[in-house]
Amino acid sequence: MSIAADTLTPPAVDAETVRLAQEYYDGRGWTDGLPVTPVTESLLADFLAMTRREPDDVLFEIPHLNRRITVRLAAINAALAGCMPAYLPVVIAAWLAIAKEPHPRRGIWQSTTGTAPFTVVNGPIRNEISLNSAGNVFGSGHRANATIGRAIRLGLINVFGLRPHELDQATQGNPSKYTAVIGENEELSPWPSLAVEQGHAADESVVTAFVVRSVMHIEARHTSAPEQLALDLADSIRRTGALIHEYTSALVVLAPEHAQMLADAGWSKDDLRRFIFEHSRRDRSELAAVGKDALSHKSHWRLPADHPDAMPDTASSSAAPDDVPLLSYPTSVQIMVAGANNAGVSAIVEVFTLNPPREIPLSTQAVDA
Repeated sequence: MSIAADTLTPPAVDAETVRLAQEYYDGRGWTDGLPVTPVTESLLADFLAMTRREPDDVLFEIPHLNRRITVRLAAINAALAGCMPAYLPVVIAAWLAIAKEPHPRRGIWQSTTGTAPFTVVNGPIRNEISLNSAGNVFGSGHRANATIGRAIRLGLINVFGLRPHELDQATQGNPSKYTAVIGENEELSPWPSLAVEQGHAADESVVTAFVVRSVMHIEARHTSAPEQLALDLADSIRRTGALIHEYTSALVVLAPEHAQMLADAGWSKDDLRRFIFEHSRRDRSELAAVGKDALSHKSHWRLPADHPDAMPDTASSSAAPDDVPLLSYPTSVQIMVAGANNAGVSAIVEVFTLNPPREIPLSTQAVDA
C-alpha cells in the first residue's frame, strides 16, 4: 500500500535527536552504510501485527554459524530498512524461500564470489504494496522494492554477522548486496508467470528466492527475428567469464517488448528455454584457452585440465567429447517478464542452481497477505 504525499502532515522533529539516533545505530554496525529507521517497541508492534506467526518462530538458520532469524528479528530489520508494516508478509516469505535454497545455509553469503539474495514477487501483493515490476525495475525509486531487499540484507548483517571484511569475504561483491527485489510484469506478459509455471494460481501471491551473482544487460532493439534474440541470450549465458561451475544457471528477465515479439512468432517459454539450452555450448579448445576445460573432483568448479584436482568434464558425451554443453537441463534457464514496454532491453540474471526455483506462497505460510 502507498500513502499519497499530499495527505501527510510533516511532524515536528528534533533533528539533533534523529542525528544522534542515526549515529548510535551506525556506531554499533547495525546498518548497511546508509541511515536506518530507529525502531521503537510501538513500531515493532505494528509490524508484528501483520502476521499470525509467533515472534519466536524461526524462519531461516545457518547451522555452522549457530545463528537463526526469527519473525521478531526479521520484523526489526524490516523496520530498520524503512519498510512499511504491510511489507512484512513479503519479507517473511522471502526468508522462508531462502530457507529452501540449498546454498545459503551452507555459507554462500560468505563466499568470495560476492553473491547476494535476489527476490521475485508475483501475484496481487505487487499492486497492494506498490512493488515495481515495470520501468527501472532493477533501479531505484520504489519503496517496496528497495526496503524489502534491504530488510534481507540488514538481517544478514545484524543477525548472521555477515559484515564486509568480517564474515562476508566477497572479493568485490555486487550492487545486489544492498537490495534486489523485483516484481514480474504479469500484466504485459504474453505467457504464464514464473509462479504459475511452478503450479501456483494466477491470483496467488508468491515470493521466489534466488542466489544472484550478477545482472547482465542485453541490448537487442534491432531485431524482430526470435532466433536472433534467442542467440543473443544464449551467447550471453555461455560467456566464459560466467562459467565457474559445472552447473550454470540463468534467470532470463525479458522486457515486455521482447516477450511479445517472441510470442507473436509463436514461441512459448519452453521453446525459448529449449533453444537457449541447445545453443549454450562451447568447444573444449575455447574453454582450454581460459583454463576452464576440466572440473575439480572436489567442488566441480572449473579449472585447467592439467590441474592436480582435475577430472573430465562430466557434461561431455563420448560421441562429441569436445562439444561441451554448459547447461545441465533446459530448466537451468528460467524465464520471466519485467520492465517497461518501451525498448528491446532485457537482462540475464546469473544465479546458482534453481531446479526448481524456491518459491513460497504467502497464503500458505500463516502470514496475512
